[in-house]
Parts: sequence; C-alpha cells; structure tokens
Amino acid sequence: MTGMDNPSGPAYYRRYARDYDASAQRTMALRRRTIARLGLRPGDVVLDTGCGTGLSFPLLLDAVGASGRVIGVESSADMLVLARERAAAAGWNNVTLLESAAEAVVLPCVVDALLFNYTHDVIRSPAALDNLFRQAAAGARVAVAGIKHPPRWLDPFRLYRRFKSRGCYSNTEGLDAPWDRLQALVPDLRVESTLWGTGFMAWGRYQGVSPE
Repeated sequence: MTGMDNPSGPAYYRRYARDYDASAQRTMALRRRTIARLGLRPGDVVLDTGCGTGLSFPLLLDAVGASGRVIGVESSADMLVLARERAAAAGWNNVTLLESAAEAVVLPCVVDALLFNYTHDVIRSPAALDNLFRQAAAGARVAVAGIKHPPRWLDPFRLYRRFKSRGCYSNTEGLDAPWDRLQALVPDLRVESTLWGTGFMAWGRYQGVSPE
C-alpha cells in the first residue's frame, strides 16, 4: 500500500492526528488497566511503542517518577509533533521521543518495560519485535492492548469493527489472535478479552537475555 492507500499510513495520520485524543477517550479505561499491568516502579525506563500524541505519558510518568524515563517511539511525524508539544507544555525532561519505525529504532538505553497500546502492525512484525526486545532487559514487563476479531457468533459485527478500527492496522492479518507472535518472547503471556470480545489485553515478562 502507498501512504495514501494505507489506512494507517502517513496521509491517514496527517488527517487524524488532531482528533486522536478525543477519539481515544473511549478506550482510556483500557489504557489505564494495561499500563497498570506493567507494574512500573520509580526509576524504571519504559518504552511506549507507537506512542502517538503521548496520551499515555502522564500515566507512565506518574508510575516511574522523576527518576524514571519514558521513551516514545512513533513513525508518524504528525503524531510526534503533538507528542513533543505535550511534553514541552508539561515540562517533562525525562521523556525521550524518537521518530522511527519499530523495526529500525535504536533506543538510547535498555528498557525495563514495554507498552504496546493499539499497535497491531508492530506486534505482527517479527522484525519489529526482534529489534525492540533485543534492547530490553531480561525480565522486562510487557503489556499490550489492541483489537481482535470478535467471537464467531458475532461475525456480522466484524465488518463494523474493522471499519471503526481501520487506523490501527494496515492489514487484517492475525486479528484472530494478535498476541501469538509475542508468546515466543513472553512465554507466560496472559490474555484477557475486552470490549465485548472485540479487543484484548495481554501481559507478562520477557524471558530473553539482557543486551550487553
């Protein structure tokens, strides 16, 4: 797909960026629950992959405190402009923002926790997962929220759900079990169905080796 054709590409986010915070309010309760599953502590470094406008930053910063750090990675320049504005307005000096695809980003330090909030394309990309977890500490906490196909008895609802969530992914691959590629990295991954079966939350610990 090109940027114009791709529903989650640059052209889409250029139009959508200013309305993102308002549209995300309907899933704020799920965002809070997902972040709580990270079990963040003061001094932790947490990665917010696909951070968008930085809507999760206040929740993350409340948990890691002044001694901690939030690293936001976002591939949309338009979204990142708003995230930078948010951080500057709040005076957060422990927020680092990186414009990059998840497959290519180089983090400034090892991270203790990884948040994936509505980043379907990232958690379906082996290259992205390999790159991000290679830069995470062994035992890093992981929390994910996103969309999934509803149960089969709700098949007529699938088209509606796909339309409403079209900005969350560039293709529908893996929507039956979006978390399954994470399970090799997070063997204790627990999954909970949300939003009447149209969403999910998952959490666990990375079982890999800390980078040198």
